[in-house]
Amino acid sequence: MKKRGKDRGRPWVSGGAWLLFVGATASLVLFMVFREPAGTSLKYGELVQVLEAARGSSAVSLQKVKVSHTDVRGEVVTSDLVSDGGGSGRRVSVVPFRTLRTGLENDQDLHRLLKQASPGYQGEDEEGGLRGVSSMLTGAFLIALIVASGFLLLRWLSGGSSPLTFGRSRHKVYALKDLRTTFQDVAGIDEAITELREVVDFLKNPQKYQRLGGRIPKGVLLVGPPGTGKTLLAKAVAGEADAPFFSLSGSDFVEMFVGVGAARVRDLFAQAEARAPAIIFIDELDALGKARTGAVAGGHDEREQTLNQLLVEMDGFDSNRGVILMAATNRPETLDVALLRPGRFDRNVVVDRPDINGREAILKVHTRGVTLGPDVDLRRIAALTPGSVGADLANFVNEAALMAARTGKDAIGMAELEEAIERGAVGLERRSRIMHADEKQRVAYHEAGHALVACALPNTYPVHKVSIIPRGVGALGYVLSRPDEDRYLMTRSELESQIKVALAGTLAEELIYREISNGATSDLEHASRVARSMVREFGMSRLGRVNYREHGGPNFLGGAGGGSRDYSEETAREIDLEVQRIIEEAATEVRTILQSRRDALETVARRLVDKEVIDGAELRQLLDQSHPGLKLVPGTLVVDEPEPPGPPAETLGAVGTT
Repeated sequence: MKKRGKDRGRPWVSGGAWLLFVGATASLVLFMVFREPAGTSLKYGELVQVLEAARGSSAVSLQKVKVSHTDVRGEVVTSDLVSDGGGSGRRVSVVPFRTLRTGLENDQDLHRLLKQASPGYQGEDEEGGLRGVSSMLTGAFLIALIVASGFLLLRWLSGGSSPLTFGRSRHKVYALKDLRTTFQDVAGIDEAITELREVVDFLKNPQKYQRLGGRIPKGVLLVGPPGTGKTLLAKAVAGEADAPFFSLSGSDFVEMFVGVGAARVRDLFAQAEARAPAIIFIDELDALGKARTGAVAGGHDEREQTLNQLLVEMDGFDSNRGVILMAATNRPETLDVALLRPGRFDRNVVVDRPDINGREAILKVHTRGVTLGPDVDLRRIAALTPGSVGADLANFVNEAALMAARTGKDAIGMAELEEAIERGAVGLERRSRIMHADEKQRVAYHEAGHALVACALPNTYPVHKVSIIPRGVGALGYVLSRPDEDRYLMTRSELESQIKVALAGTLAEELIYREISNGATSDLEHASRVARSMVREFGMSRLGRVNYREHGGPNFLGGAGGGSRDYSEETAREIDLEVQRIIEEAATEVRTILQSRRDALETVARRLVDKEVIDGAELRQLLDQSHPGLKLVPGTLVVDEPEPPGPPAETLGAVGTT
């Protein structure tokens, strides 16, 4: 049965909070109604003196006197004769008093003095037991209130469980009726699905493998970047296998109380074995299974104890009982080596970013419940989103649906999908940011330079759109360039073309304005990063086929590297000089392209100033009209153009078709 709610203890705690509030209010009312009157505290000897003074005196008297077995309460009334210019009179003052002393009900001398000074005094038994009963009830209720408050506090600190059940697992159990996810709902990761189909077969037909002496894998670790569908795959396995699905996060085991995490691990495996065949799924395993260190402050670490218990349970439970532990992480490099060995996690399934076919299949899944226009081409959308994962594609479809609904359309069109992709890649349009005319023109030349060089060079990605509409945080314009197919390898000439396209914007500004602006920061950063990778990692420089990459940093599935280096300072200087040489040679060639095609540059810039956005087809038409002929190609001779100023002609060259 599925347990609803993200926090099982939250509704109970909320009701307890209301109970505490009502109880505190009732206690306050009882206290205000039956509280003792405030007054001056008199010692017993002082009270006796007052009684003797009041006996037979008209200036001092006692009123409203009440005697209990612990105190005497009442009022001392004094009257003084005063005179002023208009005559004389009496000033009466009333002072409440209270005298504390035990055994007053047996003090005969006190009762004799009271009869003489205040004949109408009352004893506690004459008043009735209401005040005593109310005091007892109020005290008992306050004690119960304090106990309940402590109980609720301990329950809250334990995450919603009672103090006696700290060690109970906080998992959610999904029954078959709750698991509507199957492999039909998962697309784009066919290799991972193939691996997990065998796990489903293990759970459905264990005898098929046991008769040959095989055993069911104890653990399956799903590894991949965020958003690739690891959790969805685990739910699909449980849905296909008709097995109970125990789902929880790695952080659910870790608490502030020592030993709670280990107890929850034991309870989780005990419940799973009782309901076998079953699947245990731990999301974000790195929160629980980080590599253990040698030194632990204080001698005990709750996370390490929890991890040790998990290792023991994975070794202890019988693999043929039909319990499989599945876990997901996007940081496998941080996991403890003992957790990854065979016998614990027997299979590592990589859930990587989908290729173009996978992205198209994912888009088909996410567009089942939406209305698409006749112009929508999911293949083209898949081609425009290289590197995107399933979560990104789902967000693109949702954003497009929201934009279509906002404008009152009956279906999602290609324009909405492309706009959603641009939002994800560059950011939201900021048409409210008004640029000065001079700045707008400078941005137009900058983006026109990028687009012109990207179309003039070989080995570059097709340009789909050029815009000078500000987007995101700092982008004043952008060139949207995407490959038609997924690429996994890049040649030296392709990397050099990337550097030239990145430098083209600032060099176009230099050509037109004779100076550059600070708007090319990201372009220069990209060019420098590519050039440095060519020298240090890819062996594409004069330093030879040597890898100078730094070591010591994680570099799994796109993780950042960094750390120590194993080359000298002289070699580091040579690397810097080589990077500078690559960038300078690329800049020289880009200057030549821009100078020889200045008419095309100005035509594209003027159109950008007028329209702000140019698509790829219009861009190519403008370039063909402004500069017909052969396409410039690095490394060959220019034969259809006059020699521009700059380096010798044999280093420039142009061959090919536009």
